[in-house]
Amino acid sequence: MIAELAAIVVLAVLLVLLFLLLRRIRLLRKGGVDVALREKRAADDLGGWRSGLGRYRGDEFRWYRISGLRSGPNVVLDRTRLEIVDRRAPVAGEMHPPGSTVLSCREGGREWELAINADALTGFSSWLESTPPGRSTGYRQAS
Repeated sequence: MIAELAAIVVLAVLLVLLFLLLRRIRLLRKGGVDVALREKRAADDLGGWRSGLGRYRGDEFRWYRISGLRSGPNVVLDRTRLEIVDRRAPVAGEMHPPGSTVLSCREGGREWELAINADALTGFSSWLESTPPGRSTGYRQAS
């Protein structure tokens, strides 16, 4: 009885791990940019970062957490309401690749921080600035 229960638990854990692996492969095959994201916190708080994949879809930047079970995007940022309010280099202790930039963004009533590499930052800035004529982005470049 105990052996059967242990086998079921091990099988369930293996199935969850297989699901996560297949989800990660599916997300990576569809393309996107590596972006770490967290809700804005105090400057001395180094926690809360989540690794993920960002994709552009029309006026939305959709962020998918790599290790999550959710099938849809975890965070959706609307380009027409998104504003970059600051940028900084990563603080020692933050786990970001060399050359990353941390953007502080505001969208609606929420504030986010995105850690993004130089190439992805160029694409993100271009996407944010390139709304169709007659539409406002709220884009403001940090000084």
